[in-house]
Amino acid sequence: MAFSYDKLWKLLIDKKMTKENFRILIKASPTTIAAMGKGEGISPKVLDRICTAFNCQPGDIMEHIPNTTSEDAISSPKSSETN
Repeated sequence: MAFSYDKLWKLLIDKKMTKENFRILIKASPTTIAAMGKGEGISPKVLDRICTAFNCQPGDIMEHIPNTTSEDAISSPKSSETN
């Protein structure tokens, strides 16, 4: 599972805010900011603090990047109907 926070990083640039100032604003750990830099998921609590701080929705600051490998795809269970 991967996420892109490019929209968030652009928002920080537009607001002339450093990642450190952003981290302090949302009360996140350096580990959380590093995970975001690697495109990893974040907790709903952190996401809530970001959206509250910038008065935005999750889609305004991040997007899901789907995996393209078939092993990672979620498949629906096959029907077990019998005649």
